[in-house]
Amino acid sequence: MTSAETTRATGSLGSSDAAGQGRPAPHSAAPQEVPTPQDAPAAREETSPEAAPQFVLPLVARIERAEPPARTDALETAARAVLVLLSDERAVGEGEWAAAVRDWQDAQIRKVVRRARGAEWRRAQELPGITVRGDRAEVRVYPPVPLDGWPKDLARLQVSGTELDDPAAPEAPPADRPVLWFNPELEMSAGKEMAQAGHGAQLAWWGLTAEERAAWRATGFPLAVRSAAPSAWEALTRSGLPVVQDAGFTEVAPGSCTVVADHPALRRTPPVSH
Repeated sequence: MTSAETTRATGSLGSSDAAGQGRPAPHSAAPQEVPTPQDAPAAREETSPEAAPQFVLPLVARIERAEPPARTDALETAARAVLVLLSDERAVGEGEWAAAVRDWQDAQIRKVVRRARGAEWRRAQELPGITVRGDRAEVRVYPPVPLDGWPKDLARLQVSGTELDDPAAPEAPPADRPVLWFNPELEMSAGKEMAQAGHGAQLAWWGLTAEERAAWRATGFPLAVRSAAPSAWEALTRSGLPVVQDAGFTEVAPGSCTVVADHPALRRTPPVSH
């Protein structure tokens, strides 16, 4: 199984640490530090992979053998990690990661999820990136790297071994919380779902105004990941909310709709088209 996950939008897993203890520390909401919707690529042709140099966004999930995180906790933490990276001052404007982020977003939006434990995790923390923590999950996200240019301490990490479970069914999310709704008809590994959750969060981010982005960022990017009710899935995909369509490199058929990004602000205003 390959590790790269690519998405396209329609209408499988780390020294700076933005998280500190618990949830990510709120960032300042200064308008000049929050990317505007114009940062989102206006169009993306996934059938022409040679059109631009290919980059991937690496994410590493800490999965200790004795105490793995719950599945939903890991998915939500991965999604928030993508948002923290996208909104970090180093990733926008003239920041040190900004050129890599732009190159990544100008090509296919690939995310690679790998897992680490013990000494692997400690080495992964030494590379430039951001660690985001959930209830028990920890995910480190790194600035994009060339498809064939991974740092060796990340390249040696495994893609397999990310099977996670929830000890109990997740509760219904608060009515005002952004939700990444997963396709109830698809079965995916936890690693792939982490990448898909990151895709959904990114599409929601692209669809927001600068003010809406700043408000979400200031509260630490609260969100929920849930499986949609089978009876509601088709309506969600036709609602005008951002939809993740998988490129089909792993696990699901090309063009499969995997996630609908339901942010309350996107229900009030039409989302940005990509």
